[in-house]
Amino acid sequence: MRRQTGAWWLIPGVTILLAGCHKPAPPLPPSHIHYEVGAAYNQDGVWLYPRQEFAWRETGLAVVDADISPHITADGEVYDSKAMTGSHPTLQLPVQVTVRNLDNGRQIEVRLNDRGPKQRGRLISLTPQAALALGMGRDPARVEVIEDELPSRLFAETLPGGPLLEMQAAPVGTVQTESLDTPAMPKTASVGRSEIGSQQKQPVTLPALPVVYTQGWATAGSLWIEVGRFTQRSYASIEAARAGGTVNYASDNNGPGWVVRVGPFSGVADADAALDHALALGLTGAHIVVE
Repeated sequence: MRRQTGAWWLIPGVTILLAGCHKPAPPLPPSHIHYEVGAAYNQDGVWLYPRQEFAWRETGLAVVDADISPHITADGEVYDSKAMTGSHPTLQLPVQVTVRNLDNGRQIEVRLNDRGPKQRGRLISLTPQAALALGMGRDPARVEVIEDELPSRLFAETLPGGPLLEMQAAPVGTVQTESLDTPAMPKTASVGRSEIGSQQKQPVTLPALPVVYTQGWATAGSLWIEVGRFTQRSYASIEAARAGGTVNYASDNNGPGWVVRVGPFSGVADADAALDHALALGLTGAHIVVE
C-alpha cells in the first residue's frame, strides 16, 4: 500500500488517519476598530477612489463574500461570516446601510466594514449570514443600498481615526490664567491629549446588528451600464455617442443632472460584457445599476 501524507485510508475494519505536515495558520492580530477612508487603489486596471459620504444611495448587484476565512477587515474588525456585515469598494468604513433585495422585496440592515467585492461590476458583498437573511441565492442579487446617515455620522465622530477625534487629539498649547484682583504670577496649566480624549483608551467595540429582515414588494428592474453623470447635456451627449448610450435627466438627486446609460440588459452576463466594453473605451467610471 502506498502511503499518502495527510490522507484518509480505509482498510476493512480499520480507519487510519495519517498525520500531515500542514502548518497551522498564524493567529490573527488583535482587532483595532477605527474609522477608515483610505487612499486610491487599483483593482483590475481600474482606479478606485475611497470617499466620505453621508447621503449615499445606489443600485447594483450584490454577491456573497468570496473569502469567509477569519481575517481583519479594513476597519480593524475580526471578520465573522455570521455577522450582518459586508464590503464596499469606496465608501468610508464602517458605514451602516439598508440593503433592499429588488428581486424579492426583503430588506436588511448591515454594517459595511471591509473593501470589496473584488469582482468587477458588483456593488457590495455580504456575509453568508446577511445574504441568507436577504434571501439571496448563488446568483448576484439586484439590490438598492441606502446609507443610514445617523449611525454612519456617529462612527465618524466617535471612532479612532475619525475627523472629529483627529481634531480633538491635535497638540494643545499651554493655557495661562491670571487673577485681576491680586498681582500674582500667572498660573500655567498644560492640557494634554489624555485629558481631552481619555475615553479613546477604552477598547472599541461595535454592537452586532440583529439577524432580521422586513418583507416588502419586489421591484426588480433592468440592468444598465451607467457611464457617467455630467453638469451639461452637451458633455453628456459626447460620451453617449462614444459609448453607444442615451442621455437622460437624473431625477434621483445622486449627482449631476445629466446621466449617460447603456442598455437595458436582461441578464447579468450581458451587463458584464457591456461593462467590460465601456471600461475598455476608457470610461473608468462605468458601473452597473438597476432601473
